[in-house]
Amino acid sequence: MRVLGIESSCDDTSVALLDCSQKGYFVLKEKTASQIKIHKKYGGVVPEVAGRMHAEKIIPLIEKILSNLSKGKKIKPNVIAVTAGPGLITGLIVGVEAARTLAYAWNIPLVAVNHIEGHICSVEIRKQKAESRKQGVKYPAIALIASGGHTELILIKKQGQYTLLGKTKDDAAGECFDKVAKLLGLPYPGGPQISKLAEKGNPRAINFPRPMLNNNNFDFSFSGLKTSALYWLEKNAKKKTIGYELLAMNYTDFCASFEQAIIDVLIGKTIKAVLKYQPKTVILGGGVSANKKLRKTLKEELDKNVPSTKYQVPSTKYSMDNASMIAVAGYYKAKQKKFTPWQKIKACPNWDLA
Repeated sequence: MRVLGIESSCDDTSVALLDCSQKGYFVLKEKTASQIKIHKKYGGVVPEVAGRMHAEKIIPLIEKILSNLSKGKKIKPNVIAVTAGPGLITGLIVGVEAARTLAYAWNIPLVAVNHIEGHICSVEIRKQKAESRKQGVKYPAIALIASGGHTELILIKKQGQYTLLGKTKDDAAGECFDKVAKLLGLPYPGGPQISKLAEKGNPRAINFPRPMLNNNNFDFSFSGLKTSALYWLEKNAKKKTIGYELLAMNYTDFCASFEQAIIDVLIGKTIKAVLKYQPKTVILGGGVSANKKLRKTLKEELDKNVPSTKYQVPSTKYSMDNASMIAVAGYYKAKQKKFTPWQKIKACPNWDLA
């Protein structure tokens, strides 16, 4: 089954065509148009600007994906899968309208995909048909999805059956990274900038709080950590026109300590959930899953606490928002005949997976 995936929930316009079957989920072609350069001048994503850029890029990307696969001949997919939520309404509308127009024009089945479900499925994307299916997910599973807009722990009893164990009460982990990076005057997106500086710093130099780590639940909170970082900078750094100025070594120690606080909370909550529910697989997904230290530390903690549990992370490329993960999630829905008529599909910015 050829599945055309469309993703436009935030600031990346992405289109992909995958060959999906019981043998695996293989990328035939994919393209993503990033908006980082545009939003960098504002220090973050501006929804109205993002929507206009999605509208400019979506059709050219679809045309590129569906051509040049067979000597310039366009290939019609069997199913169209589109992110319908959650996300920024300005971007979601563009993707949904493009998908429903194609579904109507080509008389092709259409499936609405939850963006979080896409991140869960990102670990199953394959680039080569030689890659083993043994890398797949065994159920039950627990997924930690951490990104700029979401931080959630999800129990997956079987494929497509989700129970929300906990989520952030305020800022997402990636949002916290980006906002504190902005305080330091680092360019957007700031999370990777902090992680790069943290590599040379002392993660125990500053005793930042670990919000809700010891609470008897699986929820998260990062707004207090962000405020604590601001207070530390106000006391120990010089205010500039944009951000704060630190000594060179202080930058690395600050970033390492701040990063460690977020990682400790994410892993602490995940391990607590794993010990309670005893899953066969643990999935780490979302933009923050690209963080090298988070990937490495979670693996170490799983090996120490539950060595028999499989650990699945996407390649760094697929940690970010992409249409290939939407195509995989769409394939599962198509197999179950969970289609949405083109007349009824709607963008839903607050769509809860569970």
